[in-house]
This record gives sequence, C-alpha cells and structure tokens, in this order.
Amino acid sequence: MTISGMTGFGRAEGSLGAWSWAVEARSVNGRNLEVRFRGPPGFEGLERAAREGAQARFQRGQLTVGVQAKRAEGVGAVRLNLEQLERYLAAGAPYVLEGQVAPPSLDGLLALRGVIEAADAVEDPEAQAALEAAMAASIGVALDGLAAGRAEEGRALEGVLAGLVTQIGDLTAKASALAGGQPAIIKARFEKRMTELAGEAVSEERILQEAAAMAVKADVQEELDRLRGHVDAARVLLGTDGGVGRKLDFLTQEFMREANTLCSKSASGALTSVGLDLKASIEQFREQVQNVE
Repeated sequence: MTISGMTGFGRAEGSLGAWSWAVEARSVNGRNLEVRFRGPPGFEGLERAAREGAQARFQRGQLTVGVQAKRAEGVGAVRLNLEQLERYLAAGAPYVLEGQVAPPSLDGLLALRGVIEAADAVEDPEAQAALEAAMAASIGVALDGLAAGRAEEGRALEGVLAGLVTQIGDLTAKASALAGGQPAIIKARFEKRMTELAGEAVSEERILQEAAAMAVKADVQEELDRLRGHVDAARVLLGTDGGVGRKLDFLTQEFMREANTLCSKSASGALTSVGLDLKASIEQFREQVQNVE
C-alpha cells in the first residue's frame, strides 16, 4: 500500500426492475472529510449510505456523490405530493409579494425534491427497500473506484515527494559542509568589532557579550541535526500506510522553521544561498503535501 491522494473519480451503473441509475463520486483536496450528496427524490436514505461509505474509506477531502435514477417510460405511476408543494409555495410567497423574486414556474416547482414521487416506490416498502439497497451497493462500487483513483494519484505523489526529500537531504549535507567555516568568519568579524571598539572604554562584560552573541550565531549544528532528523521522519512517513497528509504538513512547518533559522545565522553568502535553495525545496514539498490524504 502507498500514500493516497485526494483527487479522483469513480462511476457505477445499475438497474433493478423498471429502474436504472448511475452513480458518480469525485473528490478534491480538503483539510477534513466533507461529503456532499445529491440523489433522486424519494430516496433520501441513500445519503446515509454515501456518507457512511465515504467515512469508511477516506480520511480527508471534499467528496461529491451524485445519483441519477430514472424509471422506464410507461411503467408504474407517479404521484404529486400536494402537501410538499404547498409548503414550498408558502415559504416563497412573501418574497414573491415583495418583488424580491419572480413567481415560480411550474417546471421549477415540479423539479423540487419531494414534489413528484414514484407511487409504487412509496406504496410498496419492500420494493423501495430493495431498490435503495441496490442503489447503495452501486454507491459503494463508485466509492471504490474513487479510492482506486486516489491511490493512483498517491503513487505518483510518492515519487515526487521522495525526490524532494532527497533534494532537501542533499542541501542539508551541503549546508553542513559550509557550516564548518562559520567559526573562522565569525572570529574575523569579532576581531574587527573589537578594533572598532578599541577607542572606547569597553568593559570586559561588553566584550564577553559581543563574543557570546557571535558564538551563538556561528553554531548552526542544532538546526542541521534537526533538518537531518526531519528528512528521516519524512522518509518513514512516505512508507507508512494510511493517511499521513496532516503529519507531513506539520513536518513541513518544522522543515521551514529550521531553514529560516539557518539563514538568519548564516555568516557567509554561500551558506545563505544554500539556505535559500533549501527553503525553495521545502516550499515545493509543502505544495505537493497539500494533495496527500
């Protein structure tokens, strides 16, 4: 198993008796799992099947599940739900009277959920249950197809992310090699600073403060050690089953924090240049991580 992306598409079709239907499930990136459902009137129970099916398969992403169903022409009958129609008319009447909206059209009213019902589906509970069960099974098939599409995206993402982690590791090693020259550069700066202060009445405490401040800036070993640790952690996460997107996102923040500190402590143009390249690679990594479940 590999990491999973958050973009994909799945479709399934089915039929039972005079009914036929098609289910489409698609998803895009999202911080949490959000499921939106659209189904035919009279089959409100399908929304639960879609939500539970999505929750069982996915952890993050904005999902849309749609079911389109139709009945063979000339088979069975339909019923106009006048009570539901009256509710819609009553709810919209004040807005029509105030001129805020145009009077509703007949075709618009008939398209509203619950206004037209399949007579036999309502009057025959067993037939309704069997039909909903068959449609729910198709929803599961479409969600499986969506999961397969997200897994395929994850396989492609894994290669890209692994390459960026390697790049970050290489830049960290390069920065480590350059960091060896930090003390000499800082020492030269310290000596120059002491020369500048030679004409002043400088206390020993002031000299110690200057030396301590420059010594702290010269030491970037802690940042480099943490960067190497984050590289190892990223590789472990990329080989872990399940949703790791949030963990990778957090790790990216830690990467950037260390890279920023490295740049702020840099005493040479060469180390600063590597630090900036490091930040650019981390930003690319962050952008790709947004696609991981």
